[in-house]
Amino acid sequence: MANKNITMKAKDTLSASLAECFVTIKGKRYNLMQAINLEAKFERNKTEVPLLGKTGKGNRTTGWKGTGSATFHYNTSIFREMMLQYKNTGEDIYFEIQITNEDPTSAAGRQTVVLMDCNIDGGVLAKFDADGEYLDEEMDFTFEDFEMPEKFKLLNGMI
Repeated sequence: MANKNITMKAKDTLSASLAECFVTIKGKRYNLMQAINLEAKFERNKTEVPLLGKTGKGNRTTGWKGTGSATFHYNTSIFREMMLQYKNTGEDIYFEIQITNEDPTSAAGRQTVVLMDCNIDGGVLAKFDADGEYLDEEMDFTFEDFEMPEKFKLLNGMI
């Protein structure tokens, strides 16, 4: 009997570092090549729902929230400038982050996700480490909307 267990090819995994990240703040687009990593999450808000005739409760989605975190090399002031502007004027700045993953070896192709109405939670104002090799900084943020203008292709064997 033939083996019908179709598996993914190793070449179709994505290289973790082959990505692009752009940030658009007040109409100005920056290539955020300082990014070391970024992760954006979609979290559903759920409410427990009592169900007649069942001993357990159901779960109903009532909304969602977007959160993210990123680590950057400590060599740009664009996020500190946003914190300074908020401190000085009270104007909160919202921005856009565009992330594209594409590994030319993988048959998955290219995916782009655009996070809209991003807002930083806070950040590092100043830093040094006399014993370190390089400086980096972490930043948490929220986003209020997103789009996915480019999607990965289905790999052979998925359907």
